[in-house]
Amino acid sequence: MKRSAGWLTWVALALITAGAAALRLIHIGQVPPDPFYDAAVKSMGLSWHNFFFGAFEPGGSVSIDKPPVDLWLQVASVKLVGFSNTSLKLPEALAGTFAVPLLFLAVRRMWSTRAGLAAAVAQAVLPIEVITSRSDTMDGVMMALIVLALYLIVRANERGSSVWLLAGAAALGIAFDVKLLESLVALPGLALLAYLGMPGSRRRRLLQLLAASAVYVVVALAWLGATLLFPAQDRPYAIGSTNGSAWNAAFVFNGTDRLSGKSIEPLTVYQPGEHYPTATQSERDHIPIVLPSPTRLLARVGPLSGERLGLQLLLALLLGIPALIGGVLRKPAGSEPPSAQTAVADADEVDDYRMRRAVAAGLGVWLLTGIALFSDMARLHPRYVEGLVPAVTATLGIGAAWASTSSGRARLLTLVVSMVVLIVYADRLLYGRPGSWWIALAGALGALVFAGLARVRVNPSPRSSALLAGATLALALLAIAAIPVSVDVTAIENRVSDAGYIGALPGAEQRELSAYLIAHQGSAHYELAAESATGIGSLIVQDARPVVILTTYEARVFTDVAKLQRLIAEGQVRYAFLETYCGPYSTTNAACSAPVKWIRAHGTDVSRQAGLSHDKTLYLLPGAKP
Repeated sequence: MKRSAGWLTWVALALITAGAAALRLIHIGQVPPDPFYDAAVKSMGLSWHNFFFGAFEPGGSVSIDKPPVDLWLQVASVKLVGFSNTSLKLPEALAGTFAVPLLFLAVRRMWSTRAGLAAAVAQAVLPIEVITSRSDTMDGVMMALIVLALYLIVRANERGSSVWLLAGAAALGIAFDVKLLESLVALPGLALLAYLGMPGSRRRRLLQLLAASAVYVVVALAWLGATLLFPAQDRPYAIGSTNGSAWNAAFVFNGTDRLSGKSIEPLTVYQPGEHYPTATQSERDHIPIVLPSPTRLLARVGPLSGERLGLQLLLALLLGIPALIGGVLRKPAGSEPPSAQTAVADADEVDDYRMRRAVAAGLGVWLLTGIALFSDMARLHPRYVEGLVPAVTATLGIGAAWASTSSGRARLLTLVVSMVVLIVYADRLLYGRPGSWWIALAGALGALVFAGLARVRVNPSPRSSALLAGATLALALLAIAAIPVSVDVTAIENRVSDAGYIGALPGAEQRELSAYLIAHQGSAHYELAAESATGIGSLIVQDARPVVILTTYEARVFTDVAKLQRLIAEGQVRYAFLETYCGPYSTTNAACSAPVKWIRAHGTDVSRQAGLSHDKTLYLLPGAKP
């Protein structure tokens, strides 16, 4: 049921949203780029064919390993304001900012206005979300679409409307188009929320859910299905796939392989017992994510440390779970046959109970799904948890608002335990942030003082109760947000990104390489032949010229020796860039592939002539005239 909100609420929301925007936009151009996806954005802006397929290189021979829906937004951004680090990240930063007021609207309708504001604060400052939204990867847009789906489903629950429900399913389907299986973290919880929250008979709700499922599947598979409308020879080879199919890249490379740990995407693995330097924040960030365990998300170090997600996740469980359970245990009125005077009030009470039950089940399943998956997932990047973020912040907001009200011994006890855990966890398990820790301590003590005053007052007026509850909530949020804001500021200062820097060449080497190739290209169509699809991204961003891709992941040969010889004979390509070497046991190394070995055996090393610092890097291809 819709909750009332006065003008002060909207002012508070505007300030929270402005703070979220500041955290995501300040110095965003200084965050290092992701050359792999940025190369695709550059290539996609050159033709409609490249735009639709998400082509990685300007020639459109290969495409990225995911649907290009998010990259379409980045192409639009760079077309509007020019190609730069800032324009590449604007869609993510704006999506992360937009999710803050949208989450408020959803939680306000699910629970209360105060819960909505508390959730908005948690969403605005959550460090892992701030870092992701400042990076040119697609996870922030996916997360915003999940929040949109949550809002639309809640509206459907309020009205019993199939239209709103189908719109929510469509939004969740688009989230799948953006980041594939990562978006499925939210699916079980949102489906349960929709089923339990819709009014009407069980049969009616099942039919509505089936219709929503059909819409979800159609939208989620829309781009993948559309690729099949084109002849096979017109479709780029999807990087990461075993057969060139975008379907294979979506469900195998980005699905089962990642869940099982089989994906060979570069990822340093945490070594138990190894001594990692921890003197600076940068050193702690470069420690790999710890191995799967029940406490993985609470770790002290690494890019997914407790101060970036685990702290708020722990508070969401401590505050939110009692609130959700308490909401379900509070039975609706109307156990007796309603009178004419009480019928409307009892109906509203039943609607509220239905919503509380649906929210408790939906958020609970969403949290459990995410915690179980990310605690056990073999290969985990920090940005993957974006599918869990809205559940964490919504539950935390609900719990903070519930525990801050003036009534109930259980609520006071929950608040006391949560504030004590917050201070002890921050002091003992997280690295020292003296200023923010003292602010958190002051906020926690203040919240407990006001909660205690509300408890000991005899027959307080509604106005005084509301003021005490508001002060308790404000101080509790100060305690909860102090350390995350400090982490955000540090991340901004250190230019932290969640990108993998795949395909980034050293700046000086890239400039020398580009200048040499431009001066010696002649009439060649391709700038060079690249050893792998992931090693040359930053050069594509700079020069925007077609590249011959020799291999994709796991050294799968894309351009064999015969085809390469034909391109050389036709004058299409003159040079090759080889950045790695074949070792005795490197069965999946691109340097061990047949075309790369052939180039090293028959090509002419011109690395020194090009001004490069290492020999055997740039080759004049055999048969090409110098």
